[in-house]
Amino acid sequence: MSRRPPKPQLPHALEQLDPLSPRSLADETTYAEVALTDLELPVQHARGVALESVVLRRVDLSGSRLEGLRLLDATFTGCNLANLQARGAELSRVLVQSSRLTGTVLMESQLRDVTFRGCRIDLASFSHCRLARVTFDDCILHQSDFLGAELDTVRFHDCELVEADLRNARLRRCELQRTSLDGLQGVERLRGVAMPWAEIVERADLWAAALGIEVLDEEP
Repeated sequence: MSRRPPKPQLPHALEQLDPLSPRSLADETTYAEVALTDLELPVQHARGVALESVVLRRVDLSGSRLEGLRLLDATFTGCNLANLQARGAELSRVLVQSSRLTGTVLMESQLRDVTFRGCRIDLASFSHCRLARVTFDDCILHQSDFLGAELDTVRFHDCELVEADLRNARLRRCELQRTSLDGLQGVERLRGVAMPWAEIVERADLWAAALGIEVLDEEP
């Protein structure tokens, strides 16, 4: 039904920055066509940072506050983005794989053509975000919230949306496959999503509870 997001468009050659440089991220700075590997940059505070045509491997940005962050054609592999606060971020053609995003805050951000693969994204906030052509593949999203978010052509495959929050979210052309929905809040917001028939039947108790349907005991 929905298509996979396109891959980041990266140049054939990237400048490899020294692991000791940069030591910090500066306001309104653009890093373009570079590769960052094994870089420790936790607890950064900067506004308007842009990463364009970049590859990040095992980079630690945990606990950072990067409001207005812009990511274009970026790949993150094995990175630590736990408790990153990036309110109002813009992500386009981004791949995040095998990374930790526990407690990450992307409130009021825009995500277009983004893939999260094999990531831990529990306790994260996508509140009031706009997500278009986004795929969550094999991700843990326990207690993550999508309060008031707009999801258009978003795919959850092999994910755990346990106790996640979809209240007041708007979903269009979205897919769920092999995804746990135990304790999901805002189940009624799933109206119109696409799921395999076997999984729809398997979760009949969830739909019944959301609709207030009482189950009758079968008469002998």
